[in-house]
Amino acid sequence: MAAPPDRPATMSAAHPDRPTLRRELLAARRAFAASPAFQTAQAALLPQLHALLAQLEPELLGVYWPLPGEFDVGALPYARALPFARREPAEMVFRRWDGAEPDAQDECGIATASGAVAVPDVVLVPCVGFTREGFRLGYGGGYFDRWLAAHPGATAIGVAWSGAETHFAVEAHDRALTLILTERDLIAPD
Repeated sequence: MAAPPDRPATMSAAHPDRPTLRRELLAARRAFAASPAFQTAQAALLPQLHALLAQLEPELLGVYWPLPGEFDVGALPYARALPFARREPAEMVFRRWDGAEPDAQDECGIATASGAVAVPDVVLVPCVGFTREGFRLGYGGGYFDRWLAAHPGATAIGVAWSGAETHFAVEAHDRALTLILTERDLIAPD
């Protein structure tokens, strides 16, 4: 992400453990987000996302409130819902969102909506890292994996920066994404 923009230098090690890989990817993303390439990548990804969603025509789109360095999906012309994560028991639901500045935080401290619980048919999933095979490395809580396991009919679109492509051992709880969208590619795993 930082140098070169399409591959973080720290990913040369073969399959580090997930916490180490996550730390390395997040450090590379912070450097990337501070570079001029970040705004260029944001501008390149947005029209691709709009085109993909126009094809999918979601009835309810699950989005996420962007953390620093994540792609900001911005305003979209679809009914939307934001995730709400609970720590005990560890679970996530989506709540309808009117697009206004979020008025609540979930138990992980992430901005969310206070609307009714709903089940999106298309979900945008932020990725710390991803593989070409469609697997995602997130922040380590397993919230999206559990939600996807409970809703196998949902179309899950990983949203990532191309420099976050990596390799890691897939674990039993990991759920493959339907598609992964970066500023450079639309990846449709087999």
